[in-house]
Amino acid sequence: MKKWMIGSGTLMFAATMLVACGDTEEEAPAEPTETETETDDEAEEAAEDDGEDEPAAASEGESFDVGVVQYADHPSLDAATEGFKDALAEAGLDITYDDQNPNGDMNVLQTIADTFVGNDVDLIFANATPAAQIMTTSTSEIPILFTSVTDPEGAQLVDTLEAPGGNVTGTMDLHPDAISQTVELMSEQFDIETFGMVYNAGEQNSEYQVSIAQETADELGLSVETATVQTSADVQSATESLIGSIDAIYIVTDNEVVSGLDAVIGVAERESLPLFVGELDSVAAGGLAGFGFSYYDIGYKTGEMATDVLVNGADPATLSVEFPPELELVFNEGAAERMGLDWDEEWDSIADNVINE
Repeated sequence: MKKWMIGSGTLMFAATMLVACGDTEEEAPAEPTETETETDDEAEEAAEDDGEDEPAAASEGESFDVGVVQYADHPSLDAATEGFKDALAEAGLDITYDDQNPNGDMNVLQTIADTFVGNDVDLIFANATPAAQIMTTSTSEIPILFTSVTDPEGAQLVDTLEAPGGNVTGTMDLHPDAISQTVELMSEQFDIETFGMVYNAGEQNSEYQVSIAQETADELGLSVETATVQTSADVQSATESLIGSIDAIYIVTDNEVVSGLDAVIGVAERESLPLFVGELDSVAAGGLAGFGFSYYDIGYKTGEMATDVLVNGADPATLSVEFPPELELVFNEGAAERMGLDWDEEWDSIADNVINE
């Protein structure tokens, strides 16, 4: 697993001025030596020099108000939020959380952002791309730490991954090779010619992932059929609209579709179609296979970054966006059986882990 590294700020103190006094009114005051005192101007200059470019650090015992917004309920986002809070707890910070979940409603999401800004919270944790986008457009002052974001540059959250440049940074949930390797797996191990993708066209992160899948499919001579949804209630009908024209289904880390994943699983099992997914929680939920990583880990890393901001005064503008740890390929043998697939022993050899859920 990738080793995460985190920097820390340094706090320096300016020297105070010593003043010498005489014993009585009649006696002339003693002349101070160079080592005993300095002028006010010199003291001020020393203080400015010592504190130059150093961020303000938290005082010992200080408490913080943190706004937490998770875009929707599903296991991966839940795990990321848990990891974030665990990192702050293990750092020993006194945190008061304002936990919010708009359940995919963008109007509610904006209200949440306005509340966080009105309450002047010390930091905002935004879990998933839509949440991060609304928080970013709502404040340029409060530090925002995101996770579960696929394309921070494309979502206009940061200037670059290396130098975010504003008040926003965090961790991505897209490994550079995850989608291409999934499409290659479908081609090499399953002889699939056409696969279907269901996604929310209103989510920038989903559009980006579908474009990568389409590009890889073109390179391998595969075809892609798509169906879009607006809410999780649309997932079953959108999936069923693809039946008859596809050999498999591939669901990326789309928040609306993953929230309605049970409907996709039901169609895949009924139609004997292999279901490939974009994260490991969806494999455990009933997907056949997927390349992924622990969302708890990227949430935890975001918590470490938040600790650096709160305690050491680190500037999000200079904290590089972090990639997830190394990928892991997991197969679900129980899902294969329910989808009418004969288990291939080669899958045991190529998988990092095989579960039976």
